[in-house]
Order: sequence, then C-alpha cells, then structure tokens
Amino acid sequence: MHLETCGEPLSSVRTTVELQTSHIGKGCDRETYSEKSLQKLCGASSGSTDLLPAPSAATNWTASLVTDSGRDSDLIFRFDGRQAANIPDWVVPQNLTDQFTVATWMKHGPSPGLRAEKETLLCNSDKTEMNRHHYSLYVHNCRLVFLLRRDFTQVDTFRPAEFHWKLEQICDKEWHYYVINVEFPVVTLYVDGVTYDPYLVTDDWPIHPTQIDVQLTVGACWQGGEVTKPRFTQYFRGSLSGLTIRPGKIESQKVISCLQACKEGLDINSLESLDKSIKFHFNPAQSILVMEGEDLENMNTAVRKVSYINSRQFPTPGIRRLRISTTVQCFGEDTCITIPDIEAEVMVLQPSEPRITITGVERLSWPVSDLRAQGGVSLFQDLHIISTVSRADAAVHHTAHGPGLLEEIIHNLDYCDILVLGEELRPEQESLQLQRSALLGKHLDATNSTSGMSIYGVDSMSNYEQVIRQVRYYTWQPASLTERRFRLTCSELNGRYTSNEFNLEVSVLHSSEAGEHVNHMVAPPQYMQLVHHPSMIHSLYPSHNSGVPSAATVVIVMCIAALVVVVVLGIYRIHLNHQQEVRLEDTAREADMTWNDSALTITINPMEKHEQPQAAEEEGSEEEEEDDEEEDGEEGEDEDDITSAESDDSEEESDVQLPRMQCLSKKGQNWDNTTISY
Repeated sequence: MHLETCGEPLSSVRTTVELQTSHIGKGCDRETYSEKSLQKLCGASSGSTDLLPAPSAATNWTASLVTDSGRDSDLIFRFDGRQAANIPDWVVPQNLTDQFTVATWMKHGPSPGLRAEKETLLCNSDKTEMNRHHYSLYVHNCRLVFLLRRDFTQVDTFRPAEFHWKLEQICDKEWHYYVINVEFPVVTLYVDGVTYDPYLVTDDWPIHPTQIDVQLTVGACWQGGEVTKPRFTQYFRGSLSGLTIRPGKIESQKVISCLQACKEGLDINSLESLDKSIKFHFNPAQSILVMEGEDLENMNTAVRKVSYINSRQFPTPGIRRLRISTTVQCFGEDTCITIPDIEAEVMVLQPSEPRITITGVERLSWPVSDLRAQGGVSLFQDLHIISTVSRADAAVHHTAHGPGLLEEIIHNLDYCDILVLGEELRPEQESLQLQRSALLGKHLDATNSTSGMSIYGVDSMSNYEQVIRQVRYYTWQPASLTERRFRLTCSELNGRYTSNEFNLEVSVLHSSEAGEHVNHMVAPPQYMQLVHHPSMIHSLYPSHNSGVPSAATVVIVMCIAALVVVVVLGIYRIHLNHQQEVRLEDTAREADMTWNDSALTITINPMEKHEQPQAAEEEGSEEEEEDDEEEDGEEGEDEDDITSAESDDSEEESDVQLPRMQCLSKKGQNWDNTTISY
C-alpha cells in the first residue's frame, strides 16, 4: 500500500484501519465451545449453571425454543415474543446470596411500537397465588434494568432494588457480552469487558417472607397469581446465548475479558522494526487500529506491516471486510487534500476438516464371576482416538499416512458421550462409574445417569483417552443379564466436528450355558476356556481386527469339530453293524422254522412266461407272511421295538439276506423231489 500526495507538503498523517466482522458469529470469530468448557479454559470459578443448555434428555426445558444453528455451531436461541422456558427447581437455588453473577450474550434491536413494553431475559417470580418479582433482568426502552427484591431480615428499611443502564449497545442489533456482578448493595455491569455504573438506582421495600414457591423463567416472566389462568408475560424479542448464573461468587474482570475475547483481529508485523516516530493504538477487541506519524514514507512502511490474525485452529470461513480511512494535516491555512476511503477484503478459506476416529475392541465377553467382582469390568481398555485431515499441498507427502494425503493432527475435544443402547440401566442392579481421581489434573468433568455418561471439557485427545479407559461397568445381578450395548461419540467445537459412532457389545457368559455345550460336543481343551479372561482379550481380540478371532483359534476349533464328527460317525457305524447282525440271526431262525413246519408246494410250468413264476413266488411269500403272523404271535411284541433307525436300513438288510434265502430254496428242493409237478 502506498499513499501519493503529488508533492503536497504534509505536517502529519493519520490512518485508521477497521476490521468489520459483525456478520461472523457473535461479532467476530470466537471459540464455539460450550459455556462450561469456556469457563474452565478461562479459569472461572466453579458452580456456574447454564440456563440455556443444548436440549437433551436431562436438559429438556430448552427443547421448545427456536435455535439458530447456522452460526458455526454456536448455540443461539432466538426469541420472537412468543417463546419462553420454565427452569426446573433443581437447577439453581431458590434464594440467591449477597454475591452472585449473571452473564449472557445478547443481540437486541429497538422494540416495536410507540410504547415499548418490558422484555424479560431472566425472571424469578411467585409460582402461585401472588405475582411478586424477586429478581429479573429485562430491557425497557433500550435500557437494561436489573431488579433485585430482597426478603425481610432484621432491618426493615428501604434498599436498592432497581439498577438502570442506558447504553447504545443494547439496541444496536449487534452481539455483546453482558455480565452483572452483584455484591449487594453494589451492582456492576460489564459490556464486552468494559465496566459501566448504573445511571439510576431506585429503592424499594423488602419482600415479606412467605411459603410460596418461586419459578425461574427465561424469555418471559411467569405470572402465577392475580390472573384466572397462569401464563407468561413480558416476552423478550432478540437472541440470547450462554445465559449463566453463579450463586455465591462474582467473576473477575480477567475471566470476563477471556470469555468474550475475539480470536481474530488486527496486528502489526515486526513491531520492533516499526519507526519510533509512529504512534499506534488498538481498541480492546483489536478490530480497530489507529496510526499517526509526520513522515509520509514512514507511514507507508507502517501501514504495510498491518496484518490480519486468526488464532483459531479451525477458523470460520468467509469474507472479512477492511476499511482504511486516512486524514492528513497540511502546512499553513490552505485547503488540504481529501483522501478517499479504501475498501478491502480478506478471504478466510475453508479449513481442512478433521476426521475424528475412535477404534478399539468392539465385542467383549465376561463371565458372571467377573461381573460380580467388586471392581466391575473395564469397557474401553483398548480405546484409541486419533484425528486426521486431508491435505492438498505437496509438502505433506513426507508426513502423509496413506492415499489421499491424510495427515494426523493434534487438537482438543470438548465432550465424549457414552450412550446406553436399548433398555436404560437399572439403578438397583447396574451402573457406569468413573473414579473422581481420574479427572484430577485435567480440564474435564463428568455427569452420569441411567442413559449413559457424559465427559466434557476442552482437553487433549490423549487426556480423553485416559479418562474413558477408566470407565467401568458394574452389575449386582448379572444372572438376569445376557448382553449390554454401548455407543461412544466425541466432539470438537461443540459438535462442529464429530467422531464416528463406536459401538461396543458386552456379552455375559453364564455357567449353565457352558454345561449345555458339553452335552452336545466334545469339551474343548482347558486353555480354550480362558478366552474370556481379561488377560486374553488382547491376543484373541486385537484392536485392529475389531474383535475378530485369530487364524490359529479358527484352525483349532475346526480340528476339534472334525474330530467330533469322526467319533460320532464311528459310533454310529458300529451300532448299525450290530443291529444288522441281530436281524440276520432272527431272520435265519424264522426261515428254518418255516421250512420245517409247513409243506411248501412249488409248481413250475416251463411253458409259461417268466412273469408267472414271479407271481407264484410273490403268492407263496404272502402265505409265508400269514403263517409267520399266526405262529409267531408271541415274538411280535419284540419285533415292534425296532427303532426308526433300523427301519431306515431295510435296503442294506435285504442285500445281506438275499444270498442266504437262495441257499435255503435249493435245500428245500432237495428234500422232496416227488412233489414237484412239471
């Protein structure tokens, strides 16, 4: 950049560079972590409660509110004058102490209509019978008002009750961060890290103590008494995000500045090389830079050193507009030259999106004895979390880990959820547990319920790995359990980037089931029964195979199965031969008795065709069967016991008996040749 004045002498030059980022998120590129995570990052005091959390099973009071999801995963709630939410009684204490902090992001414009009504952000009022407001934060005619009515104590006097601030930021339709620190009777307001004292404080009588419960609401005020039907009133019109309340403690200015700090802004390159005659000044957000100097060439050099910075690892893509305005001071009283403003743009490209991958053993089997153990069982002992990005430049060829130029990167996570699939955990029988000592020295916290466990906080992937590996499953009645399924997912930047869904199946091995297997097959060797012992998990279910048995195990099982088949076939064959021998002996005995006790006459006509002797033989065999039935009535009972397996072998028996029957026929012919007629 170069400023040319065509030889006109100048006494001073003043240049202002303004970075316009009002269209990005909450006014600039800020971290989009959850409010709890940001407070931990900035070192805020513990005990803060998020009144506008993401809707979930445990925080369902925000489910009916309208969210704006198009702001780089920033959780923003839009109120159009018709939505409000009741905060459950268990979320915050009903009575606040003399010290507490209320903070929120707010974007608000002028109220419609000639007579503006109160627009309530936060309100604590009587739930029934009466309509007293105990404390509330509302906007009225572009003024921010905080109401605090205390209960009667020992002193019955007027006390400060309403605190008013009149600021341009309240109705400029831009995002601002508001923090109200209460050290009763002193109340201080911070707007974007800058303190403001109230221009008006009104006193009021304290409230008479009653047994009436109070209702905390967001987006309107609850009117429970003095009306025929309880309803909301004084609706808010605007956008809110990160509304929190911290009872018992106020926040420091350092933490407040950290919570609202921009991650992008203007800077000066090589500040040490800047000419000493150049004076410069940044605004607190570093979005405006003012530079002054007397020498034109030094000013040209200084302006060239102005740079745009963005410290986010994954910045919000899009255009950042710049406006450069310059004024000059000339010598004498002549009309000085006018320099037009310059509009410029900085294009922030789409960052390479990380791919968060969770790997580990996906199937575990535990015997009942291990599940009954006092320490429970470890679910994610072999868990690994990695993140990769795809690079398009050639410089990555040396560090890429495969096709597509994938490069492993290190970044933080902000939460990991362990969800119970199927039926929820039964509190009287089972639970997921994590020792508090596992969280020491880390920016992590955890919540637990029957539907699963959530571990949250901005911390490294390795710290998340260490904590999740220590999550254990306990059950006190494993006899009624066959399997449990869990799902693990992790997130970065409040859900902007999410991992794969890692599913884990846990099977319970019961001793009765093991006994049934022994009845139907040969019992495996002793070492095969150690498959489900924790020490064998690594060898039989390696993490890279996701629980698939090794080749050696498959070969052993196939050999045992083949051995079982051979043994069963051998036993079956011996049994079959034995049955055949018994039938042969019985048949021979029956045949001898038949030939000795009956007179058989066989008439052969050599002139007839071959079919007739066959018919005669069939007729004779029918007579034999009738005689056998009459003479062997007593033996019929024994023959009825022939099994189905023996009846199925009738074809093989006939093949064996046929030669013997032919010999008997020849013998019969030799007994009496005179009875044969030709």
